[in-house]
Amino acid sequence: MDWTRAVDGYCERIGPEFWAEPINAVTNLAFLIAALVMWPRVQGLGRWLCGILFAIGVGSFLFHTFAQPWAGVADVLPILLFILVYIFAANRDFWGLSPWPALGLTALFFPYAALTVPVFQWLGLGGSSGYAPVALLIALYGIALRSRAPALSRGLLLGAAILALSITFRALDLPLCAGLPLGTHFLWHILNAIMLGWMIEVWRRHVLAGRARGR
Repeated sequence: MDWTRAVDGYCERIGPEFWAEPINAVTNLAFLIAALVMWPRVQGLGRWLCGILFAIGVGSFLFHTFAQPWAGVADVLPILLFILVYIFAANRDFWGLSPWPALGLTALFFPYAALTVPVFQWLGLGGSSGYAPVALLIALYGIALRSRAPALSRGLLLGAAILALSITFRALDLPLCAGLPLGTHFLWHILNAIMLGWMIEVWRRHVLAGRARGR
């Protein structure tokens, strides 16, 4: 595989140059801002989530500037890591599982994604199909936790809704390209940064509420 070949997958990009996607590149600042805003508000696993969120912004910036396969890996890996760490946090702190069961349940994300991604591809989401199962999973957690933790449930469902809207803009980037030369991918960055920051806040509020009840 040629790790340095040019990749042109977004409406805004019109050439191989470093700044061929200026809006897509610059809007990655939203991830960095979200990470920096949340960093002083959390401890423990929350700090890991903030660090990964910062890495998402850096990786996405690299992909929307260099636009080469190696940068694509730098873009995708932090996103996957955030998903897995958050699922572990949800299993441990939302459901009260001990670490090993929480980790084992987290590993089930891989067969879950393998089963659901083709469904979303069939529904026409194309390259965004890999993210749709995450929105569905957040919604399922929110629904399942409705009786156990109503405030947490509402927070998760809001996160799922923001992510669904974000995925919609990501999926529309190329189909709307003829009428919107700038594309819509930059809205994926902004909304996704808001959603990820919000998901960290949802976790923080639940953990703090649990500690308050423990007193």
